[in-house]
Amino acid sequence: MSVDGWNTVLVLGGIRSGKSEFAESLVSNAPVVRYVATAPEGDPEDTEWATRLAAHRARRPGSWTTEETTEDPRRLADVLASAETNETVLVDDLGGWVTVLLDPDHQPADDVATIAELAEAIRGCAARVVLVSPEVGLSLVPTTPLGRAFTDALGAANRAVADACDAVVLVVAGQPVWLKSVAAATEPAATEPAAMVTAATAAGTAPVAASLADTEPTPEVQLPDVLTHTPPATPTPEPGDAWAAPTMALPMVATGLVIQPGMELPMPDEYAGPQAVDRLATLDVPGAGLGVLDRVVGFAAATQGTSTPAAWGSVRVLLLHGDHAGGASAGTVAGESARRAAQARAGQGALARLAAESGASLQVVDTPAAAPIEDQPALTPEQVESALRYGWRLAEQAADAGVQLLVLGACGAGTEAAAAAVLAATAGAEPPAVLGRVITDSGEIDDAAWMTRCAAVRDALHRTRRSSRGAKDILAELGGGDVAVATGVLLGATARRVPVLLDGPVGLAAGMVSRDLAGQARHWCLLADHGGHPAVRLAADVLGLTPLLDLRLDLGEGANALVALPLLRSVLALAAALPVHPSLGGGDDTDPAGDEPESTDPSHADPDLTEPDVTEPDFAEPEPAGPGPASTGTDEQPASGLRAG
Repeated sequence: MSVDGWNTVLVLGGIRSGKSEFAESLVSNAPVVRYVATAPEGDPEDTEWATRLAAHRARRPGSWTTEETTEDPRRLADVLASAETNETVLVDDLGGWVTVLLDPDHQPADDVATIAELAEAIRGCAARVVLVSPEVGLSLVPTTPLGRAFTDALGAANRAVADACDAVVLVVAGQPVWLKSVAAATEPAATEPAAMVTAATAAGTAPVAASLADTEPTPEVQLPDVLTHTPPATPTPEPGDAWAAPTMALPMVATGLVIQPGMELPMPDEYAGPQAVDRLATLDVPGAGLGVLDRVVGFAAATQGTSTPAAWGSVRVLLLHGDHAGGASAGTVAGESARRAAQARAGQGALARLAAESGASLQVVDTPAAAPIEDQPALTPEQVESALRYGWRLAEQAADAGVQLLVLGACGAGTEAAAAAVLAATAGAEPPAVLGRVITDSGEIDDAAWMTRCAAVRDALHRTRRSSRGAKDILAELGGGDVAVATGVLLGATARRVPVLLDGPVGLAAGMVSRDLAGQARHWCLLADHGGHPAVRLAADVLGLTPLLDLRLDLGEGANALVALPLLRSVLALAAALPVHPSLGGGDDTDPAGDEPESTDPSHADPDLTEPDVTEPDFAEPEPAGPGPASTGTDEQPASGLRAG
């Protein structure tokens, strides 16, 4: 289920309006769905009614469980009260429920009290709930007492349920119109003066953000300045250059960037990707081709806007360092994450060495520490806003430096538990199913620490069971500083058309949260390897990101992606350099069979072929940095790297 800012929603609509299909689409991605059928079977001779019920049953996936409340309408409140946090309950529909409620077999009964009980059960339900109900209040008042009793009772039920739900949507002719939305509460009031900042893109693009121009700036937590490596001078791109495509400008005004739900950010080129994959079939390749790695070519083509994409030259690794207090960090050694961050800053360790070999710059970013989520929110709302803007600015500075690919990694105590909490809140996942085993420094499995982490996530979900499921609320309650900054990075990179290579639970959790803010962000993300992590597997499945490899590396977030980076670059360089097969009209550069070489004297041989120049990788330590994150490596493509022909 998407992160759309609600935990309970009422779907209204007329007859054959498509309300049930729309409600079912809202829960299509939920792993555990309990379908509650309220309509009575009706007259056995009414074949048309039986056909309607059969159509509803046929649409339900086999993984859903079904319950019926036709025998006792009061049971619906009990079903909602007993629902677990990992479940999603779909009730279809309240019209049938009211019909049973008014049935003489269930009289005498206090209809008002029963409706009030249902509304209270919705407010206290720990699961996500979708309720379907017919909207009959727009028709004429029925002429019969029974008809008036039904419309009055259903109208009262709809009002009570709508008041109890976080969101209400009216489906008209298959088109949803949101009448009540949690996201609306986060937008600036219409009566306040506002200045709309538009994107510097092609005409017709919707604005990406709005800001209050005449109000005081919102106080924000100060984060360290972003220290970036000075990129080498690059030649002015020629017209038509794939890297010279227009990018989204940073929407900044006097009061700062405003990140809010529903931002319109650019999408990759929908035609370039398929064209690039089709082009691969025409190349002069001896075998069957690139296999599953043709997706890399399609992704690069779409994000670069050309059917012949180039290998990524300038790459930057963002390593987010932020610890999570409480049970989320159970089983970790105190100070270990800080040591890893300091090691990366000094140009040492696996991540720094892999970055140097790949010619990628490495930037360590300190993020706000998160409070124990089982007891209190991880961050304040002000910290969330600041972290989102900071992440956006990191992506902006990378784009300004000519970076063509961002690699997102994290090192921090408790990051896996925080990511599991985000997944549980956004996808209805069961915490034990997405929490990986805890491995000690000696290589042993620590089951006690794993159970402590599970308990922390469980308690955090119970504490926030009535909280909004909006993106910023999830970041504040469960995500923490590293997930918030990562979300800002994804949004900023999307705005500037910079692809992101994800690696690990933090980046995938940020991808889940970013859907509520800008659904386009996930289309700019690439997942090289799932690493065998259950949270990464689930989030990738929900986001539609298919891992390219199955190496199951566990070198730390960011390092796993850098291992795969040379392979991905090689694929892109090969696809760009190979000619079209001669049978399809391509040229043949081979020498004629009878030609003799110009000289057979070994003294005339190319020295580069007789004495190869082997250069050891440079692992020199970076210059000392001031307070805040530092950079190592270079944004320049290494001399030994593959380049597109």
